[in-house]
Amino acid sequence: MGRGRAKAKQTKVARELKYSVPTTDFDALQRELSGNSSEETREDDERYEDPYDDGYDDYRR
Repeated sequence: MGRGRAKAKQTKVARELKYSVPTTDFDALQRELSGNSSEETREDDERYEDPYDDGYDDYRR
């Protein structure tokens, strides 16, 4: 009992994943695969840095 709603949600999510059309930024992909270290790439790296990383884990081992 109670599984119907959960299964319906899983089915809905599965259908959305199956039939969705992802948008791909081919220019960004080309820059990433080419390995050029441009200013824009460095800005992207800074954007995704972990603000809570204090560097302590690097020396813990």
